[in-house]
Amino acid sequence: MHLKIASEQTENRKIALQVSNVSRHFDGTAALQDISLSVTAGEIICLVGHSGCGKTTLLKMISGIDTPDSGSVFINGQPIVNGTHFIEPEQRHVGVVFQNYALFPHLTVKQNVLFGLRKTPRATASARADELLELVGLSHMAARYPHMLSGGEQQRVALARALAPTPDILLMDEPFSNLDQGLRQKVRSETIALLRKLGTTVIIVTHDAEEALSAGDRIVLMRSGRIIQQGTAHEIYDQPNGRYTADFFCNFNALSGTIRGGRIETALGSFELTDQQNADGAVHMYLRPSHIYPVSDDGDLHNTIKGTVTERHFLGETEELVVHTDDQSAPLRVRTALRLPADTGTIRLRLDTDKAFFFRD
Repeated sequence: MHLKIASEQTENRKIALQVSNVSRHFDGTAALQDISLSVTAGEIICLVGHSGCGKTTLLKMISGIDTPDSGSVFINGQPIVNGTHFIEPEQRHVGVVFQNYALFPHLTVKQNVLFGLRKTPRATASARADELLELVGLSHMAARYPHMLSGGEQQRVALARALAPTPDILLMDEPFSNLDQGLRQKVRSETIALLRKLGTTVIIVTHDAEEALSAGDRIVLMRSGRIIQQGTAHEIYDQPNGRYTADFFCNFNALSGTIRGGRIETALGSFELTDQQNADGAVHMYLRPSHIYPVSDDGDLHNTIKGTVTERHFLGETEELVVHTDDQSAPLRVRTALRLPADTGTIRLRLDTDKAFFFRD
C-alpha cells in the first residue's frame, strides 16, 4: 500500500467541495448567511475570522454534525445535503481533527489510528496504521498512550487517525491552538508540508491571521456569518477590500482625512498623493507601521511630522515605536529596522502615503 502523492494528482483537478447558498440560524440569529464556496481537490483553505463569525458552524455543515436551514453541500459532485438528501456523517468520507484532538485515553497510539479503520480487514488496517505512524514520525511511540505524549505528538496522532480512512476532505478545527507558540509554528509547518505531499483537500478553521497567511493556498475571511473576502495570502494582504479585512490582517494606523485636488488633509497635516485615481471626499487612510519612517533631524524634513516616543518594543530585526503627536488623538505605531538611540524622545516621521489604503466607510 502506498499513499498518493500530490505530484500524481496534478492533472485535471476537480471541485472537491461545493457549498451553495447555505444558511443556518440559531434562535433567530444568523450563524451563516447565504454562504457559497468552492474548494478544488488538493487545495488547502483557511477559514478565518473572529469568534462567532460562523467558521466552525460551516465545518459542521460539511461534516454532518449539523444541517443547514437552506442550501446545498456537494462533495466530489455528489449531494450530501440539500432539500432532499442527507448523507450521514460516517458516509461522507470527511476526516475531522478537533481542537482538543479527542484521542481515546484508554487506547494506545496505534489503536487510536486503527479506530477509523474498524471496517477494514485487520491486516490491511494494521499496515495502514503503521504506514501513517511512520509518515508522521511516531512509529516508535505506537504502544504509548495519549497521556504519555507531548501536545505536538498528540496532534500528529489525531492527524494520522483522521487520514487513516483516506478521506476526500480533511477538516481541521483550530488544530494548533492548544500548542505553545514556539511548538505551534513547527508543528504547523510539518503538518502543512505533509498534507501538501499527500495532495489532501483541507479546510482549516483558525482565528489566527498569521497562521492563515502562512498555511492556506486560499484564505476565506468571514464576519457575522458571511464571507467578506477570499483570495491568496498575497491578494488578501496586499489588496484588502475594506477596513475589516485590513484591520484583521495588520495593525494599521488609521487616520481620518479628506482628499482634495490630489492631496489628503488629515489632523497630522496635508500630504501629496501621487495616485490621482483617488476621488475627492472623506476617507479613512490606512498606513502599515512599516510605512512610517523615522527621519534624521539633519535630513530632509519636508512633509514630516513631529512626535514623542512613549513606548518601544524590540522585536529582533525590527523595533516597534509608539509615537504620540500633538494633532492625533490615537498614537502612531511605527516599525523600523533602524537602531535608534535609547534616549530617543522627540522624533520626526515621514508618512509614505503612496503605500496607503483609502476606504470610504
